[in-house]
Amino acid sequence: MSEQKPREDTAEKRLKIIADHREVPSGIVDELMRLGVEVETCQLKVGDFILSDRVGVERKSVGDFLQSIVDKRLMNQAKTLRETFERPVLILEGGNLYSRRAIHPNAVRGALAALAVDMGIPILPTRDEKETALILFAIARREQLDESREVAVRGEPKGFTLPEKQRFVVEGLPGISAVLAKRLLEHFGTVERVMCASEEDLKQVHGIGREKARSIRKILASIYECSQQPS
Repeated sequence: MSEQKPREDTAEKRLKIIADHREVPSGIVDELMRLGVEVETCQLKVGDFILSDRVGVERKSVGDFLQSIVDKRLMNQAKTLRETFERPVLILEGGNLYSRRAIHPNAVRGALAALAVDMGIPILPTRDEKETALILFAIARREQLDESREVAVRGEPKGFTLPEKQRFVVEGLPGISAVLAKRLLEHFGTVERVMCASEEDLKQVHGIGREKARSIRKILASIYECSQQPS
């Protein structure tokens, strides 16, 4: 992959990527900063990089990927990634995927197939940390500049301002990003009105289509049924 340079509009509206602090030694953070990206490092509960309010990236070296198949961590990690982010991505960094460790190639192919088909997680191969940084840069640029999406870490609301707590509550609805949460609150005025809005009223907000409105109303109006028996 040829080296990319940040566009002029990137400098005006600087890209931001949130990276797990354990990724700092990999050199990827340095590469991102060299590309003009603002990088915030912290301890992420899920994933290694957050590129927008819907895109979370898990980065695995080929060695770690193969080991995670052997010790059966891979599918649990993928499931958590899928449940946390609307658009999860797996970056597989390095070569010789079928020649390392005593693991049958069919097991590797089966894992890749399960991730892509069962989990719906795209797998992006890269040669090294430099190419990984370029892929992260490209996705972040599409999300933040082309799609005008924000970068958000979903965590505990403790210490938030009232508007931040309100947005946090609304972001808990299915398919609602930080941007859509703001739009809903600006349209309806309060969290209570958002929660009480009808399907037709929800559809009046830009970005809320029929399926998303229906999903929100189903979550809010359905009777809670606990499937687990008390111990």
